[in-house]
Amino acid sequence: MGSLREQWLILISTPIYIFIIAAELLISNYRHRKLYTFKDTVQNVYLMLLNAGIDLLFRSIYFIVWYYCYQHRILTITNSILYWLVLLVAEDFLYYWLHRFDHEIRFFWATHVTHHSSSLMNFTVGFRSSVFQPLYRFIYFIPLPFLGFQPLDIAFVYAATQIWGIFVHTELIKKMGWLEYILVTPSHHRVHHASNPKYLDKNMGMFLIIWDKLFGTFQPELPAAAYQPLKYGLTKPLEKETPGTIILHEWDAIAKDMKHPGLSLRQKLGYLFGPPGWSHDGSRQTSQQLRQQEQEQAH
Repeated sequence: MGSLREQWLILISTPIYIFIIAAELLISNYRHRKLYTFKDTVQNVYLMLLNAGIDLLFRSIYFIVWYYCYQHRILTITNSILYWLVLLVAEDFLYYWLHRFDHEIRFFWATHVTHHSSSLMNFTVGFRSSVFQPLYRFIYFIPLPFLGFQPLDIAFVYAATQIWGIFVHTELIKKMGWLEYILVTPSHHRVHHASNPKYLDKNMGMFLIIWDKLFGTFQPELPAAAYQPLKYGLTKPLEKETPGTIILHEWDAIAKDMKHPGLSLRQKLGYLFGPPGWSHDGSRQTSQQLRQQEQEQAH
């Protein structure tokens, strides 16, 4: 199930992706910067295909839910310009919260962690999808059909903003002038992918950076002289990268944590729904605790 507009997006975006990836690869090699590895790129494509397959299989179900909500809509926007503008802003707002909860609740982080498991930053990392996210992502967008937005239009706007989401995964584009104040830029998104304490769980937006600035999750990219260089990937890199462990390692870690002897129900739920890094005995640290520790050491 899909729309003609989405098909056109795919037809238009595919050659653009090929061009920018090829250009980035050539420029990085010319500058003797190792932005790509064969293994990492294969992993990115593998995760993208799994995500797309699950989304395709599950699409009929979430479209039925959206259509039901649309049939019970409480608003109708007749002005076409206003319709698309409000849809773009509202959907981006809802995506911000989807992305934020993916970072702040370990149950969802276990799915999203795959996107952050690469130690590189290039356009193909944008394809490194959260494999199981299509199973719950649609829930966050349920308010949109109730507000009078058609399901196919919701899917189209999501696909369109995803194109921008691919574009911001690069080290070769530095700052983008006045756009830095409005849009999520490569500079903003480099921060998001960094595992340095100051940068953890920052810049959650997909298209607009205004949500991060409104809700306290914005962090600009700092020059190397002011802070340590960007380090991409997880705070604790995977010991072994296999097709299975890349996707399931955090679920496995959750299961092991919940099997600690003597845990109360509240502590078990903490391992499942608490922030990543939470532990019942303080043996690990959350991103907030890591930031606080870094600040204390700096003083």
